[in-house]
Amino acid sequence: MTSVMLLDTLAERSEEAVKDLLMPMKPTKEDPEPAIRAPTVYKARLPDGKASTKYAPYILHTVINTSYNQPVGEQPQGICNVRTLFCVYSPDESKGGIYLLNCMERIRIDLMRDPILADQFQLDYEGGLEQLVYPDDTAPFYLGEMMTVWSMPHPVRREDWRIWLEKPDPNPRK
Repeated sequence: MTSVMLLDTLAERSEEAVKDLLMPMKPTKEDPEPAIRAPTVYKARLPDGKASTKYAPYILHTVINTSYNQPVGEQPQGICNVRTLFCVYSPDESKGGIYLLNCMERIRIDLMRDPILADQFQLDYEGGLEQLVYPDDTAPFYLGEMMTVWSMPHPVRREDWRIWLEKPDPNPRK
């Protein structure tokens, strides 16, 4: 299974885990009234990375790296490291950090409770699940990240079509 499929299923699970977690949005010129909503979940990249704070609150899942191996006599296996970035907004600094932690914990608890996605991807407890709250003073935006390691089956089989297509050479070289 591919890392793209992993991101798709991880995003679906994240949306479900935070769907009722309502947090403030930054007021805009077009909509100066305070509004609240659940975090939007993105995969791979934000729509506009140069204006990342305008999407808050959000969760962004990104594949960092993958590796594949096949121990002798076993099925091929893949490992995928995923970085999940969290960004929330709050005009109240005493609440901003709590919004961030609450969002991160919802995802962590959901993954620990059910560590298998789409009956294919397994959260690797040995690889760990790490969380980091950025210590920088970025108020009114609050950022953190989570690193997860996933085991994934690798169903790609090596096929050598030459054996099936090989025909005797009518003019063998001597």
